[in-house]
Amino acid sequence: MIRHICMFTLKEENKEENILAFFEKAEKLRELKMIKKFQIVRNAEKTPASNYDVALIFDFDTVEALDEYQKSPQHVAFGQFVSSVRVERACIDHEIK
Repeated sequence: MIRHICMFTLKEENKEENILAFFEKAEKLRELKMIKKFQIVRNAEKTPASNYDVALIFDFDTVEALDEYQKSPQHVAFGQFVSSVRVERACIDHEIK
């Protein structure tokens, strides 16, 4: 099993609206059958402002399934949106045993 964690800091301009749009657009990724576990999260209030704003935490059976997700039209469209509103991105894909 592969856990894919991708975190984003969003631009300050229209941040709250962009967080809401992030959740709405990310929710559409739930349709992709290769995602076995699906979480969209946002940084908790009263935590450091230096934390990332939002994150995706998805589990896949294999690296190949993750690759399939990365190339899917839904992910590509979501990625284009995120690229337009993000300042930073951090990602890790790790094996769950």
